[in-house]
Amino acid sequence: MKNDNLSMLCDFYEFTMSNGYFKNDFYKKNVYFDVFFRKVPDNGGFAISAGLEQVIEYIKDLHFNEEDIEFLRSKEIFDERFLDYLKNFKFSGDIYAVPEGTPIFPNEPVMTIRAPAIEAQLIETFILLTLNHQTLIATKANRIVRAAQGRAVIEFGSRRAQGISGAVDGARAAYIGGCAGTACTLTDELYGVPAGGTMAHSWIQMFESEYDAFKAYCELYPDNPTLLVDTYNTLKSGIPNAIKVFKEVLVPQGKNEFSIRLDSGDISYLSKKARKMLDDAGLKSCKITASNALDEYLIRDLMMQGAKIDTFGVGERLITSASSPVLGGVYKLVAVENEIGEIVPKIKVSENTTKITNPHFKKVYRYFDNESGKAIADELCVYDETIDNSVPHTIFDPNATWKTKTITDFTAKELLVTVFKNGECVYESPSIQEIAEYCKGQIELLWDEVKRFENPHTYYVDLSKKLYEIKNILLNVYGV
Repeated sequence: MKNDNLSMLCDFYEFTMSNGYFKNDFYKKNVYFDVFFRKVPDNGGFAISAGLEQVIEYIKDLHFNEEDIEFLRSKEIFDERFLDYLKNFKFSGDIYAVPEGTPIFPNEPVMTIRAPAIEAQLIETFILLTLNHQTLIATKANRIVRAAQGRAVIEFGSRRAQGISGAVDGARAAYIGGCAGTACTLTDELYGVPAGGTMAHSWIQMFESEYDAFKAYCELYPDNPTLLVDTYNTLKSGIPNAIKVFKEVLVPQGKNEFSIRLDSGDISYLSKKARKMLDDAGLKSCKITASNALDEYLIRDLMMQGAKIDTFGVGERLITSASSPVLGGVYKLVAVENEIGEIVPKIKVSENTTKITNPHFKKVYRYFDNESGKAIADELCVYDETIDNSVPHTIFDPNATWKTKTITDFTAKELLVTVFKNGECVYESPSIQEIAEYCKGQIELLWDEVKRFENPHTYYVDLSKKLYEIKNILLNVYGV
């Protein structure tokens, strides 16, 4: 790439709008934008937030160099004073975000940006592409991991990913979602996601025989090797040769951690046959890995059929979220500060009611039932509202205001944490392992009904009474 300054990874209209803000003296005006999504991928019950660490690094390095300025100047539409402004550009605002690994739901802010108008506008594209992509893959990975019912899932998708970041950051997101590791070496080097692998058919084809290939591999890598057994004939040669090599090379060394991999054919049938052959040979500790265009539905079916599989390698359908490849997160203006510092709520209206936004600078509370520990609902509140855990609290469905529920024995937790304050990062990103563990724990706080693949229970995301009334006032002002 000729210019790797990611500040230029920006929709062109962000620059034309920002030039207009500058010429109209809006560039000093603080504005508020929310990032949220409207629909869970695969019609699931929840998504998993991911990508915040990459947003943080992008914001820290936000700048425009001389090459960038000259490129914009060449378009002959930008005010020279605006270009001078960009020369000293630095983010100076505030960012609030949901920590990575948090289960999230439609129409609630997962990130809020408060910053001068130009600053908030120019970061839109990168924030959306990063959060949309990694949240999508983390969500898909978690569905696959849950389908595996405790068996390890390894991300195998680099060669089918949509570009470099699709492979590298996708593998990172998959680990957050619950995968045990990745085949992508660069993701391990950059982020510490454990990388590993077995062998390709080419390794076996390079040798005079399948047996020779297996023997050479086990001699090279005696600690937990995995042999690919379907290059020629899985049951007649692949598994018998693997058994022979394990017993000749590894067992005499006291090694009892090794595996075979099935990558074609009827995986359920072959895994059962393989398990019996291995057990009959006294290799009950040998694990069976399965791969070959798997997803959560195929894995669920394999589990229902009693397949004898210990580990799943999942590639293209995970790394591209093939069945639902777009999250559709959006970045919407929700408030503007006026000349005396008052926060003025803004709303976008539409004949399509799903596109009507929730206005104002907001907090998001998640309510947990103290008896079960499970999450009850999320509530969007105006920034100055506080929740007292010690007194009963009434929540209601804004789409059916007659439907209210009063909760008493609960704990309220704010979801959005401060990431940047006055342009300085005040948030320390956890390690990738800590994020993955956090994600696992948070998903356990969801009811099983929310985690169903088909027709999951709709988790309630409500508006506080104060926010609901503000929204209605704005809708009336705009004639809705």
